Amino acid sequence: MRLLIVEDEKRLALSLAKGLTAEGYAVDVVHDGLEGLHRATETPYDLIVLDIMLPGMNGYRVCATLRAAGHDVPILMLTAKDGEYDEAEGLDTGADDYLTKPFSYVVLVARVRALLRRHGQGKGSSPVHVVGGLTIDLGARRVVRGEGEDEIALTAKEFAVLEQLVLRRGEVVSKAEILEHVWDFAYEGDPNIVEVYVSALRRKLGARLIRTVRGAGYRLEAPR
Repeated sequence: MRLLIVEDEKRLALSLAKGLTAEGYAVDVVHDGLEGLHRATETPYDLIVLDIMLPGMNGYRVCATLRAAGHDVPILMLTAKDGEYDEAEGLDTGADDYLTKPFSYVVLVARVRALLRRHGQGKGSSPVHVVGGLTIDLGARRVVRGEGEDEIALTAKEFAVLEQLVLRRGEVVSKAEILEHVWDFAYEGDPNIVEVYVSALRRKLGARLIRTVRGAGYRLEAPR
């Protein structure tokens, strides 16, 4: 999952990015409303954390502009203000949730996960998938083999790659699409890094679970 943080308090923004990256998300950070709007319209983000008081363009306008253009990406608004009017205005412009500073990082992560889960369910997706003898829980970010508690340890990036394949189970997912959602905007390394993580997943989950479609990408399918 790839997230965008639009927050002009640089220390807060970088702290949030560091924490969310550790949770397994790819995170881009910008500090200006206009730049945030540009990134959000050019890149398929899974969720946006959007401050209200921003230089260039405030969060209300960024949110309203995205919604007017038809973007349904989940938006979690942040503000130092505290009042029912501000919350109502934020939600009226199309935000999905609202968090007042100062806030607990644990609460923010919980809100992010809830919004991603809700957005996925709105598209007909379930957070729990059973594939080839594995139970993959996207909400809890864990993989269990069989019916017991034999949990398979995955790194944050390994799980993020698996998540993209699970969400599009049965479809071919290209390397470029995986890179877009799992690695951040600053990544300039070898795109073949995706192959490294797919190989690691095959070792841990089973070689037949992820099929390579030559010249196109990868497809998750239950082995027969």
